[in-house]
Amino acid sequence: MTAQKRKGRVAVIGAGPGGLASAMLLAYRGFKVDVYEKQPYIGGRTSRHKVGDFQFDLGPTFFSMPHILEEIFEAAGKNLHDYVELKKLDPMYELDFDGLKISAVSDKERMKEQIDTLFPGSGKEYVRFMDDTRRKMNRLLPMLQNKHASLFDYMRLRSLKALPELEVGRSLYDVLGRYFEDERLRLSFTFQSKYLGMSPWECPGAFSILSFMEHEWGVYHPVGGLNRLTRAMADAVNELGGKIHTGNGAKRLILDGRKVTGLELDSGEQVSTDEVVMNADFAQAMTTLIDESAVKKYSRKKLEKKNYSCSTFMIYAGINKQVDLGHHTIFFSGDYKRNVEEITKTRLLSEDPSIYVHHASATDPTVAPEGKAALYILAPVPNNFSGIDWAREKKAFRDLVWDLVEQKTGEDLREHLEVEDILTPLDWEHEKHVFRGATFNLSHNLGQMMYFRPHNKFESLEGLWLTGGGTHPGSGLPTIFESARITSDGLSEKYGKSGVIS
Repeated sequence: MTAQKRKGRVAVIGAGPGGLASAMLLAYRGFKVDVYEKQPYIGGRTSRHKVGDFQFDLGPTFFSMPHILEEIFEAAGKNLHDYVELKKLDPMYELDFDGLKISAVSDKERMKEQIDTLFPGSGKEYVRFMDDTRRKMNRLLPMLQNKHASLFDYMRLRSLKALPELEVGRSLYDVLGRYFEDERLRLSFTFQSKYLGMSPWECPGAFSILSFMEHEWGVYHPVGGLNRLTRAMADAVNELGGKIHTGNGAKRLILDGRKVTGLELDSGEQVSTDEVVMNADFAQAMTTLIDESAVKKYSRKKLEKKNYSCSTFMIYAGINKQVDLGHHTIFFSGDYKRNVEEITKTRLLSEDPSIYVHHASATDPTVAPEGKAALYILAPVPNNFSGIDWAREKKAFRDLVWDLVEQKTGEDLREHLEVEDILTPLDWEHEKHVFRGATFNLSHNLGQMMYFRPHNKFESLEGLWLTGGGTHPGSGLPTIFESARITSDGLSEKYGKSGVIS
């Protein structure tokens, strides 16, 4: 006699992009899904940040490879474009090297012509870079789209083909040196390592695929901001029968030996579940949600010794006039290598930081009142292992950033400042629950990638699954969506694709 059929119960910790994508897929497959979010809003780092009448993305602002999210919506019986309007940006972004400006475009011929104009003879090297990296991407994708729960996974044919493309022993900066001699041109294709919170001089050469992805498929802006993506997923989860509980996150995991059986919530309520998908910041969750004796491999002492990304100093500014800036602009430090070393090695506050400005209102009139501009200003800074006293340094660094932005844009922005909000690494840690304020999670050095990154099916506890930037394949929205797909597929295989236990 068989047991009565029932649907598997899944509790998702965190309503960030990885948690919501997992919830969508699992709800569609028949699981009973509840998402528990500590904040009063959904989206995690990919949420809306409203200041006065102006709207900003809290964290990520670049969106590439939209086909991955389109596939996830399709796998959940939905169409992404029923929820979100995507605009392809042209140019994708503008890079400013002390007045030399490069407008990056995804039109290959136009990009080649521009490179040849600025850096005579380098256009053909751009074409060679794109052709070589396209082959690399095709070989690496199977490794990024599949789990790495065992070292034997490296013996699979897909892995054997891809291993040479990992560029072991070569940094991203070294790999781009094969193509471009001019420092500025090389940095134009390596600054993307900042998406991982890493230095191009330390980031593995495999990540040349980051700039390739942008130039191959373009960069997009969802009308309303990238927060529209997580809001769209939340709507889909609700439509599929899942429930999202905001303002009531997980306080701790309830264990029966090595098996996760439920959650104790911030409200004090205890809920039972068959499986848990954890989308919380990995190191933060390991040190707050689980008794250390249950996860000795990830004890606080061991976690403190791991490598983490940089942090970010954020200014969200509402300007009561229009601003002459493109959608994405990156102003490079005069000595970029020194600036990167200050962030990742000496852990000092730079006197000449690189600065990124997101001017979404250049493309999207919905984020600011008519005639005004919403400026998101980001300066990469050391994470909180640095010991920087942000209570003391916040005002001076804020003034330095504004000085540089006004100098580089030639605009008197502070005279037209209507609203302003600032987020320091300390705020990322204590308000947004990001371990040590490392906004891009665990670093992506070779000792913390694939098998050596926390596994999607968490190996130390039965019934715990991971998604998000802290697990395989890593940080950045496309890879986070892939982590959700890997985790959801693994959990579904355990129960049968329908999510029904018989």
